[in-house]
Amino acid sequence: MEHLELFFKSIFVDNMVFAVFLGMCSYLAVSKKVATAVGLGAAVIFVLAITVPLNWLLDQYLLQPGALSWLGEEYVDYDLSFLSFIMFIATIATMVQLVEIVVEKFSPSLYNSLGIFLPLIAVNCAILGGSLFMQSREIETLGLAFNYGVSSGIGWFLAILAIAAIREKIRYSNVPAPLRGLGITFIITGLMGIGFLSFGGMLTGGDEEEKPAATETVLEDIKIETEKAKELAENTKTID
Repeated sequence: MEHLELFFKSIFVDNMVFAVFLGMCSYLAVSKKVATAVGLGAAVIFVLAITVPLNWLLDQYLLQPGALSWLGEEYVDYDLSFLSFIMFIATIATMVQLVEIVVEKFSPSLYNSLGIFLPLIAVNCAILGGSLFMQSREIETLGLAFNYGVSSGIGWFLAILAIAAIREKIRYSNVPAPLRGLGITFIITGLMGIGFLSFGGMLTGGDEEEKPAATETVLEDIKIETEKAKELAENTKTID
């Protein structure tokens, strides 16, 4: 259940684009065609799926205070957390280079259409954000870290795919001149963000615990109202 909750919340509720506005540069620049958006989105999913678990391992066994205890008791007091940004970025840059080599090898057309934005995944704040959110949320297992990386990538993929499909169709619409281009794109992004935030109550938990308390309160109110009605009826009979 924990894996399923994290999966859906990372895609819809905590979407990288619509909830925290990370990766907006690539989101706006590479969303003019669906085919290009699919290629970049798939690359982002792959990079997040690899870098978030790798950075989790680095955080657990190297960077956290006391993480070096596996080397011996003399290393228990070491704290390398100040290296988090450097280590995370190094891991991301390495994986992005691997993705770039693979895409250029097997799909030159996609490589040319993505252009400079493929190597720029290395500085895409959504990629680094995934590792930093993993760290701040204190994800406990490697499986959950992998789940979070994949689901965050899928959320970003859905966002860029949706806006690309809309931008392809909107070319044939009569958009007012001042709003053409990025203007209407920002408006659509805002509306899509509202739609994704409507999933805010999805798998939030705690509802079952609140229901008994709410039911008891309602029953008490009904009991009080019933007693008042009885007293009023008795007073009416006495007056008569």
